[in-house]
This record gives sequence, structure tokens and C-alpha cells, in this order.
Amino acid sequence: MAGLSIMIVTGEASGDLHGANLAKALKELQPEIRLVGVGGQHMRAAGVELVQGLHRLDVVGVPGPGMIWKGLANILTLKRFFRRESLDGVVFVDNPSMNLRLARIAAKFGHRVIYYIAPQIWAWGRHRINLIKRVVRRMIVILPFEEPIFREAGVTCSFVGHPLLDQVVQRDDTARLRRHLGLPAQGLILGVLPGSRQSEIQSLLPDMMEAARRIRESFPDLHCVIGQAPTVAGEWLNEALDQKTMPVTVVSNQPTEVMAAADLLLVASGTATLQAALVGTPMILGYRVSRLTYFLARLLMTVEHVGLVNLVAGRAIVPELLQSEMTAERLSEEALRLLKDRTRYDRMREALGVIRARLGTPGASLRAAEVVLAECQA
Repeated sequence: MAGLSIMIVTGEASGDLHGANLAKALKELQPEIRLVGVGGQHMRAAGVELVQGLHRLDVVGVPGPGMIWKGLANILTLKRFFRRESLDGVVFVDNPSMNLRLARIAAKFGHRVIYYIAPQIWAWGRHRINLIKRVVRRMIVILPFEEPIFREAGVTCSFVGHPLLDQVVQRDDTARLRRHLGLPAQGLILGVLPGSRQSEIQSLLPDMMEAARRIRESFPDLHCVIGQAPTVAGEWLNEALDQKTMPVTVVSNQPTEVMAAADLLLVASGTATLQAALVGTPMILGYRVSRLTYFLARLLMTVEHVGLVNLVAGRAIVPELLQSEMTAERLSEEALRLLKDRTRYDRMREALGVIRARLGTPGASLRAAEVVLAECQA
């Protein structure tokens, strides 16, 4: 198995992190392995040789002409790469809108295609299953209910558990965490996690901050802490902040620490809700996209809930405020309902505790790496 050459293709911020952890595990198992890929700072730091000349794509919903052009340019660049490179396998991580297109191209040029962190065909996109069956040799999934879905569809599949289990900070020493983050030792800490894209910050953060101000009317000792994703520029946050009306601390690139230090969270729908569930901090989930994007999503959706935490639980344990419901008024109402009713608050914490048991055990990245290596030498 010496001398394997494997490519890892990621997309957005979470994919870059999961791809980097996979790369580290591959190098741990095979130190001489050559890793090339598409990703960001985490992948580079993990020793992955990044393909040059690609545009960064960071968009939710229906892309504009500029994004479409950049996406096409990326596809052409990678098509040339797949044509000339000799690879033992190509691992695509999440980001199905782009990666399934690229997977088809990689398979066309004779590369083994492995997919890690599956497209959510159980929520929407069941039309993609035929493409997946044709081009993906092995699907590696991180949610327990995904394995039987793919196996029943005829896709070779392995469940490895969720990689977030290796990153979670527990709420067992909030005093230390608050000191570490520069937060007050006493009083209510409200964590705000508005997403990792500029469009999410612009759409969600103003209402989240107005909700925080309203909550502070009932809890004057409230201190707000914002979890800033590594892809979020400081000026994007500044436009929505008015620190004269409320004390605010911005913490960069430490999402689980922010979650563990907080008493309650306002969270953009996405992976962060699952992180918060594993940490065990009660939350309110919110999200808003363009009307066209939401209309198209509703046409395709086949599940009742949007939040990953509710999907894994199989029921609504966290309030989901979407589109017109995603307002400062509704956010503050739901938050105050939790904060003023200790029984309700504790009930949510107990329900969140079930999520961890359903997501497997730590070590997902290492197990995924073992599957990748086995597939690449098959």
C-alpha cells in the first residue's frame, strides 16, 4: 500500500475541517501517502497539497451569474487535473451540489470515487441516487439512519459515526471556559452562532442581536458572545453590532467553547446545531433564505424537520424558526419561554443528551480513513 496517491475534495468551511481530519488520519495510518486536494487552511495545515487556480465558492441557494461562471471555471480546472493525474482514489467530502458533478467527471477518467459525509437524499435530492449508484464505489456516512437508506438503494455504504464527537467541549467547567473566553463569571450568557457565510450573517445576525436586546430587558445581566467562523470577516459582524446597547464579546474559531460557556444559544441551521446538541446547550434554531430558494427547497424536501438535531432525534426537540418566523420577536419569545421555565429548559437538555448516543463513538475520522485505504487498494 506504500505510495498511494489520494485526492480529497471539500467545499465549504465544515468540509475543509472534516477533510483535514481525514487527511491527518490517513497520514497516521500511512505516513508515506501522497495527499492532494481542494480545500482551505485546515486541509493545507494537515499536509494536503492543494490544487491551485480555483475560485472560492460561498453561496447558499440559487447562485448568481458570477458564481455560476466561477463554478464552471473550477470544474474545467479539475477536469484537466483528473485527466492528467494518476490517483488511487478521490474522496469527495459533503458539498453535493458541486461534488457530485465532479464525482461523475472523476469516475469518467477511471478514478475510484469515495464519498464521505453523504448528500442528504433522505431530505431532498432522491433523484441523485441513480448518479450515486453509477459513480460512487463507497459511501461513508456519519448519521446512523443513512446507512440503511443507501444500502436499500444499492449503494455500498459504511457508517463510521460523526466526526464532531472528536471535537466536542463538555459543559463540565463553565467557569473555566468563561475565563478562557473573557466572559463574565456571573450572569446569563447568550451564545449567537449566525453561520459561516456572508449571506447568513447579513440575513440572520441583525435579528439575532435584536432578539438578544429584547431578552436583556428581562435579564439585565445578559452578556452576548458571538461565535465567529473562520470564513467570516470581522466587518460583516460589525455592520450588525451596536455594543453601546449591550455587552458583546466576539470569539473566533472556537464554536464548541462558545456553546459550552453559554446558557442558551441562537443558532443558524446547519452543522452547528448538531455541535450544540453534543455539547448539551439548549438552543433556538433559525434560518432564512431567498423566497425562490425556499420555494424550491420545499418542493424537494421529504422530511418534516430542517434542523439536523431534530432529524437525528426523530422529533422536534429544538424550535425551528424559518423564513417569516425567523424574527427578533419570535427568537426572543422562544428564548424567554425556555429561560423562564426551568422544567422546559432541563427537558431540552435531557433530550439533547440522547443525540450523542445515536451518533456512534469518537474516532470517526480514523474509521473513515481505514475505509478509504481499504477501498483504494481493493
